[in-house]
Amino acid sequence: MGLPESSYCQFTPDLRICRVLTGLWQVSGAHGRIEPRAALRQMVEYHDAGLTTWDLADHYGPAEDLIGAFLRQLAEARGSAAVEGVRAFTKWVPRPGPVTRRMAEEAVETSLRRMGVDALDLLQFHWWDYGDPAYLDALGYLADLRDAGKIRHLGLTNFDTERLEQILGRGIRVVSNQVQYSLLDQRPAAHMEAACRAHGVQLLAYGVLLGGLLTERYLEKPEPRPADLDTASLRKYKQMVDAWGGWDLFQELLHAVKAVADRYGVPMAAVAARAVLDRPQVAGVILGARLGVREHIADTLKVFKLRLTPEDVQEIEAVRRRGNDLLAVIGDVGDEYRRAA
Repeated sequence: MGLPESSYCQFTPDLRICRVLTGLWQVSGAHGRIEPRAALRQMVEYHDAGLTTWDLADHYGPAEDLIGAFLRQLAEARGSAAVEGVRAFTKWVPRPGPVTRRMAEEAVETSLRRMGVDALDLLQFHWWDYGDPAYLDALGYLADLRDAGKIRHLGLTNFDTERLEQILGRGIRVVSNQVQYSLLDQRPAAHMEAACRAHGVQLLAYGVLLGGLLTERYLEKPEPRPADLDTASLRKYKQMVDAWGGWDLFQELLHAVKAVADRYGVPMAAVAARAVLDRPQVAGVILGARLGVREHIADTLKVFKLRLTPEDVQEIEAVRRRGNDLLAVIGDVGDEYRRAA
C-alpha cells in the first residue's frame, strides 16, 4: 500500500523516513507479554502499509532482536532490496555512573549484533544526571564511532534546551532530540523548537497519545483507579494529566479533540498526532504498537490524509491553556527524568 509522498521526509541526506514511527517500548515487558512470532507477522503488516520506520532502544526488552529477526525474514522472503527502505532508530541509555570508551563501543556492538546491521541508522543517547558532565565524554565516544562508520547519525533523547546547546557548542553534531510532545504537553514549543531551528536539529515526538489516554477509550469515562492503569504508558501519562489539571479538565480536552475529529471523520488519535506532526522542527511522531496484541494500522494511516486548520488547533488550545503550565510545574523537556544540578 502506497502512502502520499508527504507521509515521508528526508530526515538526513541519506535517511528517508516515514513521519509516523512505530514505537517498540510496548514490547519491553512493561506493557504485558508478547508472542514473538505474532509480533513479527504484524511488523510485516506495518511495513506493507508504508509504516517503514521504527523507534526502539537497547533496554526495550527484545526490541532490537525483533528488528533483527524482521530484517532477516524480510530479506529471505523478498530479497535484500526489500529491507533498504526500513529505518530503525535505537537508543543507548547507560546506567548512572562512569562511562568509558569501551562501554560505548560494547553498547554499539551489542545493538549492531542484535539488529543484524552493519551500521546503526540513528543512535539516540539518554543521560540521567546532569550533575555528572560525563555525558559530554560519552557523546564524544559515540561521535568517534559515527566517524568510524558504526553509526550513521547521532541523536539525543530527553535532553533539555540548555544541554542541547552546550553539546552543539562543543562541536558534537547531533541531528535530532526525542522529546515528549502532545496536545497536553507543549513544553517543546517554549524553548526547544527555536534552539533546534537555529542549529538544524529535528525533533522526534513521543507521548503524542498519552499512552492511549488521548483517545475515545477514555472519553466520558470515570477517572481510572491505579489498578486500572495496567501498562507503564498509562501510569506515566496519567501523572502528566494530574500535573496539568486533573481528570475533569482532561475530559474537556478530550471533548475538544473529539469535536475536531468528528468534523473530519477520523479518530481522535489522528487529530492528536497530526497536531504535533505540524509543529516546527518535528520530523516525526512515535506511536507505540503492542505487536501481536493490538494494532491500529488503519487509524494511523488517517493521520496522513488529515489537514488541520489554525481554528481547529485553537479550539483545542483554548482548553489546554486552562490547565497548568507544565514548563513551570515540571521544567524543560526531559526534566521529568532528572533534575538539573
